Amino acid sequence: MLELDLQNASSAASPSEAQFRQWCELALRQRTADSELTIRLVDEAEARELNHTYRQKDYATNVLSFPADVPDELLDIPLLGDLVICVQVVAREAAEQGKSLEAHWAHLVIHGCLHLLGYDHIDDDEAVEMETLEQQLLAELGHPDPYAGDE
Repeated sequence: MLELDLQNASSAASPSEAQFRQWCELALRQRTADSELTIRLVDEAEARELNHTYRQKDYATNVLSFPADVPDELLDIPLLGDLVICVQVVAREAAEQGKSLEAHWAHLVIHGCLHLLGYDHIDDDEAVEMETLEQQLLAELGHPDPYAGDE
């Protein structure tokens, strides 16, 4: 079961809670345990501040993942962590990359959820594994390969 806390701190248009739930459940279905996570939708000022504070990068980014760092023996809850998504950056990137807004939202939510599960793309082997899974999950939703043309 998925416990999703959706926090909308942006006045810009965003997907429905049902869409967020669908994308999260798809990304997390490999996990047999219950899952609890928060998605916070923010504007550029908050995204920039968080990106600067936690990654020392002075710009608003599309999605930030904050995996829960709670030792299992101390807390018996299925907390995965938090995703912070900048609504304006998602819309701008979708337009710049010629992607449908829904497909880009789905990709970033799935991408963020996979980070919460421990996937990463720092080295090439990990990147291939994570991107392949993203491509498969998005194809199930009928969305094209988000990495097509990135070569």
